[in-house]
Amino acid sequence: MPTTRAAPEPATRRPRPSPGRSMTWRDRLHRFDMRYVPYLMIAPFFLLFFVFGLFPMVFNGVVALRHWRLDDPELTGWAGFANFSRLFTDGDFGNALYNTFGIFLLSTVPQLLLALIIASLLNRRLRAQTWWRVGALLPYITPITASTLVFNVFFSRDLGMANWALGLIGIGTENPIDWRADKLHSWIAIATMVNWKWIGYNALLYLAAMQSIPRDVYEASALDGAGPWRQLWRITVPMIRPVVIFTVVLSTIGGLQLFTEPMLFDLNAQAATGGAGGEWQTVAQLIYKVGWKDLNLGYAAAMSWALFLIILVVAALNTLLTNRISGGRK
Repeated sequence: MPTTRAAPEPATRRPRPSPGRSMTWRDRLHRFDMRYVPYLMIAPFFLLFFVFGLFPMVFNGVVALRHWRLDDPELTGWAGFANFSRLFTDGDFGNALYNTFGIFLLSTVPQLLLALIIASLLNRRLRAQTWWRVGALLPYITPITASTLVFNVFFSRDLGMANWALGLIGIGTENPIDWRADKLHSWIAIATMVNWKWIGYNALLYLAAMQSIPRDVYEASALDGAGPWRQLWRITVPMIRPVVIFTVVLSTIGGLQLFTEPMLFDLNAQAATGGAGGEWQTVAQLIYKVGWKDLNLGYAAAMSWALFLIILVVAALNTLLTNRISGGRK
């Protein structure tokens, strides 16, 4: 004889107290838990953001509009936009901005391209696959100060391994390259430091996104005659477009705020001049020099706000460009 299943009991809800009945302590605790505990849980983030994020930005904006020199306390008062207008005629700021964009282009573009290629290789079936992926991340977990000091020796003029390796193919055998003597060579050296640290990190981000792409897509494209290179640019990049845009924005912010590598690449790091003639001085270095070496906090604050606006504009342009390029390859 067929058995009948009992209908599931409806989910019980906590009964609301009637208007005429007073609330018990359990009712009050439940009401407090439902209404106020979520706000208490997220309050620490907003409190820390206000203290260490929002307030410093607002205060820095106030300082940028004032005369504020630590070496001349009598020079005070509102400066208006005088500090900002001075940026347009400041040769040091123009040189630092030029250096920043030069190093940014030499580091960001090869960095993301190599990260895509490495991620595509790691996405295949390899022996010791986990070890290869961990190895790609090792440069990222290396302290940036330690790696930069090692690269200082690597790019030494007389005993550096960079000149030794170039000498094997006949470059610089008679006159070794002085990596700190001019802009191009110093930019290449600093961009190499940045790429070495961040290529593996971006590659693992791309790899995590590639894991979500069905294998059937690659098998179908292989039957249509698409090789690995064509699959990478026609299938993989459009399908991981959100992650590509994220890495572009992240690399833009980090590249335009570059400070540690050029600072430690200078043999006289305390001066923060970026070489004898400012060959590789970045905007972040110049802000540090103006603020804490020249003690002109008002002008340094104006530089930092200018750099903030430049980063916003460049990041927005890079996002639009990346979105169109990756979207157009569908």
